[in-house]
Amino acid sequence: MAQLPLKLKAIQPFLKVANDMRKKDPVTAYYCDMHAMQTGMKIDSKSPECKSYLIQLMTSLEKQKAVLSVDPERKEQVSSEVVGEALIEEQAMKLFSVADAKDRSSDFGKNVVRLFYTSSVLFDVAEGLCEELGEEASHHRKYARWKATYIHNCLKNGETPQPGPVGGLDDSWEDELENAAAGPSTSHQESYAPPPVPTAGPAQPPAEPPKPVARSKPVEPAPSSYEDPTPPYSDPQTGGAELTPMQFNQAQKLCKYATSAIMYQDIPTAVDNLEKCIRLLKTGKE
Repeated sequence: MAQLPLKLKAIQPFLKVANDMRKKDPVTAYYCDMHAMQTGMKIDSKSPECKSYLIQLMTSLEKQKAVLSVDPERKEQVSSEVVGEALIEEQAMKLFSVADAKDRSSDFGKNVVRLFYTSSVLFDVAEGLCEELGEEASHHRKYARWKATYIHNCLKNGETPQPGPVGGLDDSWEDELENAAAGPSTSHQESYAPPPVPTAGPAQPPAEPPKPVARSKPVEPAPSSYEDPTPPYSDPQTGGAELTPMQFNQAQKLCKYATSAIMYQDIPTAVDNLEKCIRLLKTGKE
């Protein structure tokens, strides 16, 4: 690949994660490259420099897909964006969980920064494959971005980061986090550098970060309410609930998560998501 044009600097984080994932998770690398190309097309697809670079990236994507399609399982993963989105979001959550566990045990270092930031980048990639991220995924992305920046600044200034959520997050910090989304620096001396955020004096935690959402299984409704939905949610023609477009979208996502879990032979997660979907379709509630 040619050198990344300056105009396309915003796609650098996706290309960096793609290169990091290339050997251990080529499907994730493929979707990161694809998101980089799609984002780059929106930025500038007409100037000679950008057009040339994006054509090279497109050619690379076609070669990657051809190689991955030899494996039937991977062929489905790169052919179906529904399956791909579930896979990428699951990968993002896995990295977030590892980073959050290390952070809460005060195991600070560049690896934790990398894990948090990579997680936030993968959430961006997942969002590009669907209409919008769910509330939980959006919350985790925001928190991961904040934590990567905060820990990096602490280490840079010789400060000891505080584990877990600290203080509060005001509107100005939310703006800075959005501006920081351009990604790591282009330095070849470091394998990773998170987005710089201006600080005055010793590194201090921003006002209040969003707190991670606890992931717990839903409380099962009483058998009577599950088997015989109440009239307000009943659809006499289908025996199910009268759902809004947003609820139908949520049901589709639950099926998608179940499919992804089945691919990883994670039966409990698959069953949990399918039960949520059935309950949503029958009652209008998860």
